[in-house]
Amino acid sequence: MRVPRGGIPGYSPSLDLKTAPPCCCFLLVSPSDPVAGSADVGLGALDWSNFLAGCGGHDAGGAPGVVPFLKAASRSSFLPLVLPLHPGGNPQLCGPVLEEFLPSVPMAELVVTMAIGPLVSMLKDKASSYLLDQYKVMEGMEEQHKILKRKLPAILDVITDVEEQAMAQREGAKAWLQELRTVAYGANEVFDEFKYEALRREAKKNGHYRKLGFDVIKLFPTHNRVAFRYKMGRKLCLILQAVEVLIAEMHAFRFKYRPQPPVSKEWRHTDYVSIDPQEIASRSRDKDKKNIIGKLIGEASNADLTVVPVVAMGGLGKTTLAQLIYNDPEIQKHFQLLLWVCVSDTFDVNSLAKSIVEASPNKNVETDKPPLDRLQKLVSGQRYLLVLDDVWDNKELRKWERLKVCLHGGMGSAVLTTTRDKRVAEIMGADRAAYNLNALDDHFIKKIIEARAFSLDKQKPAELVEIVDEIVKRCSGSPLAATALGSVLRTKTNVEEWKAISSRSSICTDETGILPILKLSYNDLPAHMKQCFAFCAVFPKDYKINVEKLIQLWIANGFIPECKEGSLETFGKHIFDELASRSFFLDIEESEHVSWSISGATYYPITTCKIHDLMHDIAVSVMEKECFAVTMDPSEIEWLGDTARHLFLSCEGTEGILNDSLEKRSPAIQTLICDSYMQSSLKHFSKYSSLHALKLCLVGTESFLMKSMYLHHLRYLDLSESHIKALPEDISILYNLQTLDLSNCHRLCQLPRQMKYMTSLRHLYTHGCPKLKSMPPELGKLTELLTLTCFVAAVTGPDCSDVAELQHLNIGGQLDLRQIENVIEAEATVANVGNKKDLRELTLRWNSVCDSKVLDNFEPHGGLQVLKIYFYGGEYMGMLQDMVEIHLFHCERLQFLFRSSTIFTFPKLKVLMLEHLLGFEGWWKIDERQEEQTIFPVLEKLFISNCGKLIALPEAPLLQGPCGGDGYTLVRSAFPALKVLKMKELESFQRWDAVEETQGEQILFPCLEELSIEKCPKLTALPEAPFLQEPCGEGGYTLVRSAFPALKVLKMENLESFQRWDGVEGTLFPQLEKLSVQKCPKMTDLPQAPKLSVLEVEDGKQKIFHFIDRYLSSLTKLILNLEYTETTSEAECTSIVPVNIKERWNQESPLTVMKLRCCNSFFVLLKPWDYFVHLEDLEIGRCDVLVYWPEKVFQSLVSLRRLVIRNCPNLIGHAQAPLEPLASERSQHLPGLEVLKLKFRASLVEMFNVPTSLKSICIWDCPKLEYIFRKQQGMSELVQGSSCSEEIMPTAVSELSSSPMNHFFPCLESIYLNECGSLQAVLNLPPSLKTMSIARCSSIQVLSCQLGGLQKPEVTSSRSPIMPEPPATATTSAREHLLPPDLESLVIEDCAGMLGGTLRLPAPLKKLTIIGNSGLTSLEYLSGEHPPSLEHLDLESCSTLAFLPNEPQVYSSLWYLEIRGCPAIKKLPKCLHQQLGGIEDNYRKLDARYEVTALKPKTWKEIPRVVRERRQAAREARKRQQSME
Repeated sequence: MRVPRGGIPGYSPSLDLKTAPPCCCFLLVSPSDPVAGSADVGLGALDWSNFLAGCGGHDAGGAPGVVPFLKAASRSSFLPLVLPLHPGGNPQLCGPVLEEFLPSVPMAELVVTMAIGPLVSMLKDKASSYLLDQYKVMEGMEEQHKILKRKLPAILDVITDVEEQAMAQREGAKAWLQELRTVAYGANEVFDEFKYEALRREAKKNGHYRKLGFDVIKLFPTHNRVAFRYKMGRKLCLILQAVEVLIAEMHAFRFKYRPQPPVSKEWRHTDYVSIDPQEIASRSRDKDKKNIIGKLIGEASNADLTVVPVVAMGGLGKTTLAQLIYNDPEIQKHFQLLLWVCVSDTFDVNSLAKSIVEASPNKNVETDKPPLDRLQKLVSGQRYLLVLDDVWDNKELRKWERLKVCLHGGMGSAVLTTTRDKRVAEIMGADRAAYNLNALDDHFIKKIIEARAFSLDKQKPAELVEIVDEIVKRCSGSPLAATALGSVLRTKTNVEEWKAISSRSSICTDETGILPILKLSYNDLPAHMKQCFAFCAVFPKDYKINVEKLIQLWIANGFIPECKEGSLETFGKHIFDELASRSFFLDIEESEHVSWSISGATYYPITTCKIHDLMHDIAVSVMEKECFAVTMDPSEIEWLGDTARHLFLSCEGTEGILNDSLEKRSPAIQTLICDSYMQSSLKHFSKYSSLHALKLCLVGTESFLMKSMYLHHLRYLDLSESHIKALPEDISILYNLQTLDLSNCHRLCQLPRQMKYMTSLRHLYTHGCPKLKSMPPELGKLTELLTLTCFVAAVTGPDCSDVAELQHLNIGGQLDLRQIENVIEAEATVANVGNKKDLRELTLRWNSVCDSKVLDNFEPHGGLQVLKIYFYGGEYMGMLQDMVEIHLFHCERLQFLFRSSTIFTFPKLKVLMLEHLLGFEGWWKIDERQEEQTIFPVLEKLFISNCGKLIALPEAPLLQGPCGGDGYTLVRSAFPALKVLKMKELESFQRWDAVEETQGEQILFPCLEELSIEKCPKLTALPEAPFLQEPCGEGGYTLVRSAFPALKVLKMENLESFQRWDGVEGTLFPQLEKLSVQKCPKMTDLPQAPKLSVLEVEDGKQKIFHFIDRYLSSLTKLILNLEYTETTSEAECTSIVPVNIKERWNQESPLTVMKLRCCNSFFVLLKPWDYFVHLEDLEIGRCDVLVYWPEKVFQSLVSLRRLVIRNCPNLIGHAQAPLEPLASERSQHLPGLEVLKLKFRASLVEMFNVPTSLKSICIWDCPKLEYIFRKQQGMSELVQGSSCSEEIMPTAVSELSSSPMNHFFPCLESIYLNECGSLQAVLNLPPSLKTMSIARCSSIQVLSCQLGGLQKPEVTSSRSPIMPEPPATATTSAREHLLPPDLESLVIEDCAGMLGGTLRLPAPLKKLTIIGNSGLTSLEYLSGEHPPSLEHLDLESCSTLAFLPNEPQVYSSLWYLEIRGCPAIKKLPKCLHQQLGGIEDNYRKLDARYEVTALKPKTWKEIPRVVRERRQAAREARKRQQSME
C-alpha cells in the first residue's frame, strides 16, 4: 500500500499527531526505510514518541498506544501494510503489537496464494551449485555469496508460517510474501546468469570457442571476466540488500519458525478407487440422461432448431451428463453429425463458428472462407447435435441470433448447451424451459468421498466413517466437491485432522458454489505441487494439455525439486499423478499423433489432460497477473503488464501482438507458448532474455526467427511442425537447453554440428523429419539425454554420429533407428539398443531389403513393449515373447515369425501387424511337435496384408472355457481374445486353420468385434459355425450357429470366389450392426443379422434384393448398388422377385439414408413408399423403369431433405401435365426438401414441382430441359428465342417482378447448371441466392432476380465508360441482368452469348469467374450497405471485356487473381495494380503484359533486372500464342 499523493491525510511535518483525525489511516514504515522518501510528505523526521502519544499510548517502552490505533485502522477501509520499526532499528516494539493486532483482523473467506517456498528453495539450490565454485564465476563476490547462503535458510524457516497467515487474509503477511516473490524472481535470474557463465567457461574449456570462430565476439559480448565481475557484483549487492530488508521485516513481524514439510520421495501407489464420472453418472444421472435424450430425439420431425439448455452451479456434473448423452448409442445412431465445443468465458461468434467447424471431419475444407459461411455449409442438410459446453458470456441476444442463423441444418437438428447462468439459458433456449440439473443424492456423494479417502486394502475406521456424513452435507450434492474433499482426507490419518478439515470446509451455497472447498483442496497441497498446478493458469480453459510437455515445462521453470533418488521427469510424473488423483486434472486420454512421410506413417504416443474450469479459476486466482492466455481477441494483450511471466497465445498475428506489446513494456517473460502459426520475425530480441521455455510454429520461413545470444537461459524449445530447413549453428550456445522438439519438421535437413556442447539436453524429438540424413557428431557426449525419438545412421564420417554413440546413453521412451544398413557391427549395436532398460518402443528401419541376420538372435529386455521393423532381410525373428505390439513391414524374405526347438507363447502380445511380407509362409517353425497350446492368448488386434504366400491362419487349439465346455469339444480358436481382424491382398489365403484335417471341426472367434476381408481371391467361405447357447425368453436358451457371436462390423471386398456364409443354413450374426459387401460376384444371399443398422452392397446380384426385407425393422442406412440388367418393363422386373415381397415389406422402417443404383424393383413393387416416412437422404441411379417423376413416392417421403437422381436414361419428367398457374395450387410433395441434384443423359424434358423449402439445386447434363422450376404461366413469352429484341427484355422483367411468382423460392441459396443447352432464361432467382454457377449452357440469355418492391440499386462507379460498338452478332446479348442482391459467388463458363454490355455486380460478391464470353464489355459494382470486397477474380477468354471496377476497396481482400486472354483490357486499374504484390505467386496468373507492368524499378540499378524479366515474359507470351494457334 502506498502513501497517497499529497501525503498522509491530515498530516504535515509540523502537525501534532494528537490532533490527527481518529479515522485517518497511515502508511507505517521504518524511519530509515527508503520507501518513506517516496511519498510527497517525508516521514524520516517523524517523532515516534509523539506519534505513539498521539495514538493514546507510549513509546518504545510499551506499545499499548499503537494497538488502539491499529485496531481502529483495521476497522476502517485501510490496513497498514508494514508495521513500524523502532527508530534505532530495535524490532521489539512490534512483538506485542503484532500479537494483539493480527488476531483482531476479521477472518474473511479463505484465499489461495502462490507458494513462495519452492521459489526460495530454488534460489538456495542455485546459490549452492558446485558449478559456481568450480569455474570461479563468483570470484570477488565470495563474502556476499556466503552471507546470502546463510540468509536464505532463515527465510525458509518462517515461510510456512507466513503463507498460513497470508491465506488467512492478513495483509501484512501477504505484502511481505509479494515482496519476497519479487526479490526471489530477480535473484533467480541473477544466479541463472552465474550458472550460464559457468557453463560457458566449461564449453570454452572443451573447445567450443574454436568451433565457433569469430562468431564468439558477437555471441558473448560480455565474456570479459572483469566486466562480468563488475556487472554481476552490483546485481548481487542489490539482491543482498533486498534480502536484508526482508529479514529485518520478518523479525519485526515476529514470524514464527515452522519447519517445512520435507518433499516426499516415497510415492505411495494410488490405491484409491478411481471414480469414473461416467460410471457415477450412469447410475445417478440415468433419469436425467433419458429425459434429455427423449427431448432431442423427439424433435426428429421438427424443421426448427431445437435448443436444450442444461443449468446448474459449477461442479454439479453438467459436462459429464452432456458427455453421457453425446456418447449414447441411441444419439450416435440418430444424428448424422455430432459436434462438441467448449465455449467458456468469451462468446465470440466468429471464433465459435470456427471452433465448431474445426470440431468436424471437414475441418480442412474451404479454409479460405469466413467461419460463419463454413459453419452454414457444414450443417446444411444434416441432422446434427451440437454441444456447447460451459457457456458464460452470451447475455446479448444478438450474438446468439447471429450464430443461430448459421445453424439451420437438417430436420431434427439440436443444440445441447450447459451453463451456470440462468439468463444465458433463457436467451439460448427462448422457446423452451431450461433443464435444471439437481444435486447428486447424498449416498452417491458419500460413496465418492469414501472411495477417495480410504484405501482398498484397509478397513475403514469407524470413527472416521462417522465424520463422513457431516462432510457430505458440505458438498451440497457436488461430485467435484466430494472428490476434492475425499482427496484431501486421504492424506489425513486421525480424527482430529478429519474434524479440522470438516470445520474448515464451508458449506456450498448458490452464492459461493464449491469454490471454498476447491480452495481448501488447493491449500492442502504440498508447496511444490501448488506451484506446479498454479502454472497451468497459462493454458486456456478446456485446453488439451500434453502431459509430457507439461512436466518438461515444470522442469524448465525450476518447479520440480532436485532429488537424488530419481530423475526430474519421474518426480514430475509423480506430481502429475498425485494432482490427477485429487481431480486437479481430468479427462486424461492416451492417443497417438500420426505424421505421414514418404516412408510411411510415424506414430508417437501422447497423453493429454484437461483442467476443470473451476480448478482453472483457482489457478488463475493464484497466479494473478503472472499468466496470460490470449486465444481470440488480440486487444486482450494490451493490458499485458510488467508482472507477466508466462504467456500463451493462440490467435492470428501473434508476432504483431508481441512486437507491439513489448515496444513499451519489458516484462520478464519466462514462458512463451505460441500455439498458432508464425510467419514473420519477432522484434525486441533483448526483451526475451529471461525466457526459460519457448514454443513457436514457424511457417513461410525456413530459418529460426530468434537470436541465440538472447536466449542463454532457455531450457525448453519447441519448434515442432515448423518449416525450417536447419537450425543456426550458434544455437549450440544454449548450454541450459533441456528439451528440443523438432518433430514433424518435414523440411529439416540437418542438426547443428556442435550439438555435443549442449550438455544439459535431456529430450531431443526428431521423429517425423523425413529429410534428416544424419546425426551431428559425438552425440554420445550428451550424457544427460533421456529421449531421442529418431536416430538416422549415416555412413560413418567426421560430420556424423554412429549408432555406437548411443551405447552409454540412458535413452528411454521411443526410438526410431533408421538406415541400419549403414551401421557397423549392426547385430551387436542393435542388441545394445534393445537392452536399454527405459526404452519402451523401438523401430528398426532399413532403406531396402538386403541380406541380414541382425535379428536372428535378437532378445530385447523385458521392458520393451513395442517393436516395429521395416525392410528386414532375415528369414525369421528372435525370441520376442515379452512384446505387447509387433509391427513388421516389407520384410520380404521373412518366412516365419520365429523358429524354435520347442513351442512357446506370446503371453503379452496384444497387437500384431504383418504388412507386405512376400515370403511369409507360416506362423512358426518348430522342430518338435508337442501338445496343442494357444500361442496368442491375449492378442486383440491382428492386421495382415500383402502376404502372398500365406494360406491359413495359425493352428487353432481346442478352446477352453464356457463356449468350449458342455460337450462342444470340437470348437477351436487360435485367437480367444481377438477383437479386430483385418486381412487384405492375401492371394493364397483359403483356410481358417493351418491344419487341413481340422476342417471338419468348427472354428470360433468368441470376442471378435470387427472383421475386414479384402482381395482374398481363393477364400470361398467363412468358417463353419458351431452351435452356441443364446438366451431366449423366460430365462431359457436356444442353440444357434455362430462363429462370430460378438461381431459388430463386417466388411468383405473383392472376394472373387466367396460363395457362402457357412456350410450350413441358418448362420447367425447376433450382434452385427454394420455389413459392407463390395464386389463379391458369386455372393447371392445375405446372412441373418437381427441388429443390422447399416448395409452397403456394391456390385451385388439382383437376387440380393430379396433379402433386404429381413433387416427392415433395424436398418437406418442402406446403400444398394446392384449389377446392371437391362429392364424395359415392369413385367420383367416383377418376374424375378418372390410373390410375397409386398407382404414382407409391409412395415415402417427407421431408414434415414438410402442410396439405390440399378434397383428397379423398389419403384415397381414397393408402391407407395409409406414405410419410409423417416427417410432424409435419397439417391437414385441407373433406374430404367423411371419414366415419369414418381410423385406417389415423393408424396410418402415427408422427411426427405436431400434428393439425388442420376443417369436414369428413360426419365423424361411429366408428359402433357397441365400448367399450374399459382404457387398456392402447387402440390406439397417433399415439403422439407433442401438439396436437389440431377444428372441425366439427354432424357429429362421437364421438372417436377420443386418445393419452396429448397436451398440448393444442381443440374448436370440435361440438354433438353427448358425450364428449371417447371413451365409456369407467363414465362414462355419472356424469351422468344434469339430474335428477342433488347427493348422487349426490360419490359418483360418488370412485368414479372410484380408477378405472384415473386419470391417463389425464398430459401434458395445456391444454383449450379451445367450443360443444359435448351435453357433459354433463368427466371425467378430469389434475393436469398448466394452462389450461382452456370457452365456450357449456350442458350441462356437472361439472368433475372425478382426484387419485387426493392429499389433498383445504383452503380457505385462515377465514370461513364464509353462502350464500344458491339459486333452485329452480339446485339442480342447487350441486355440488363439483375443479379440477386446478396450474391457472394458467381461463375459463368462457356456461355458465350449470355452476358452483354455492362454487368453490375452486387456488393457482397466475393468470388467472380467468367470464362469464354464474347459480349461483356465492363464490370461495375452496385452500391450496398457494405463496400464491395472481392476475394477471388478469374477472367479468361473474354474477348470484349475492357473495363474493370476502379474502386480501391473492391480489391483490398483479393487473394486469387487470374486474367488471361482478355485483349480489350489494355491495363489493369491502378488500385488493382497496387494489390499485385500482396498476392502469392501461386494465386496470381496474369498475361505477361500485366505481370511486367507490376515490376517498376525503385532505382536505376534495377533496370537491367526488369528488362530481363520483361523480355522473358514476352518470350513466354509468344510461345503461349503460338501454341494456341
